[in-house]
Amino acid sequence: MKFDPATNIQKLKQFGEFGDVNPSVTDSATFTFMQAKTMTDTFHGDAEGCFLYSRHWNPSNKYLADALAAMEGTEMGWVTGSGMGAITTAILGICKAGDHIISSMTTYGGTYAFMQNWLPRFNIEVTFLNITDLEAVKKAIKPNTKMIYTETMTNPLLQISDVPELAKIAKSNQLKLVVDNTFTPMIFAPAQLGADVVVYSLTKFVNGKNDCVAGAICADSEFINSLIDVNSGTAMLLGPVLDPYRSSSILKNLHTLHIRMKQHSHNAMYLAQKFKEVGLKFYYPGMPDFKGHDLMKSMMHPDFGFGGMIAIDMETSEKANKLMELMELEDVGYLAVSLGYFKTLFSNSGKSTSSEVPEDIQKVMGLSEGLVRFSVGLDHDIESSWQRINKCLQAL
Repeated sequence: MKFDPATNIQKLKQFGEFGDVNPSVTDSATFTFMQAKTMTDTFHGDAEGCFLYSRHWNPSNKYLADALAAMEGTEMGWVTGSGMGAITTAILGICKAGDHIISSMTTYGGTYAFMQNWLPRFNIEVTFLNITDLEAVKKAIKPNTKMIYTETMTNPLLQISDVPELAKIAKSNQLKLVVDNTFTPMIFAPAQLGADVVVYSLTKFVNGKNDCVAGAICADSEFINSLIDVNSGTAMLLGPVLDPYRSSSILKNLHTLHIRMKQHSHNAMYLAQKFKEVGLKFYYPGMPDFKGHDLMKSMMHPDFGFGGMIAIDMETSEKANKLMELMELEDVGYLAVSLGYFKTLFSNSGKSTSSEVPEDIQKVMGLSEGLVRFSVGLDHDIESSWQRINKCLQAL
């Protein structure tokens, strides 16, 4: 039977202490013990099912973490106060001073900045490369390499990472494969494809409302428990914890994710076909002539489509900016960073979410200064949305 993330979430029996159909929100920072020894055992990691302090575990956070683990098919999950909180916690949970990381060159700007500008302070070296070049990945491995890092669908050029092959490379060299699946929840299940750790910005598609910032790490129990170890855990000691009220609201939204992903994908495919008809240069993995199309088909869950992200190349930042301003005036959506919202969001990646990447590296990546990244919304009448976009294109 094919792995089914939506059904795995639906099967969960999570309810409140008084029979509430929604799990109760636990807003306590600390928890009481009936016996002093149990508290001592909890500090030492020897007590099961006990809550100690909300920086470590909170029942509301655990409900969400369990649901995300069900979605990914991992043993455990842990939720953080932001996507960057998840990414940095996972990386620092694996790497120490003197280690080496291989990372996709095409990646979220914040991730790139953390690896390029922050990790060297702690003598952690990063090699950035074209993650679709598997031979280059193999050649980049050093004796001190500890991790391969990528995004299933890279930001903003939508390259598709070959997770199964990267997993083979990682496993044969005793490395951890860490995959950011923010763009493609439910479409891909990286842990089922061989990834050791899956990270998310829950802010985006998973929550879908752009009303909070949150992140998640999904992995085996050994890794998650190492992150929350009272004495040495990266998550426990750096403290990137998510507020339980936010966990509760994200959990509710998670139950509609499968429906939303289908509509995001439907609308993005519609626009891709229209962009092709009018001769625009664009990037969308759902189109047969896209370089990673067949690879994506081999890894994806077909029920949820090819995703809600699409990009067009307007060649210059001036044309890109003019188009975005016109589209906002025509109510296509909002000129804003982020993604996964119910309205369409668009931004000029090189000057916004990828601006941390130096311009010379952007050129090596193939990132045009005129690239406009769309996170296509949940529009019911996508034909009308296309007509407004086309009107703006004609006005340039």
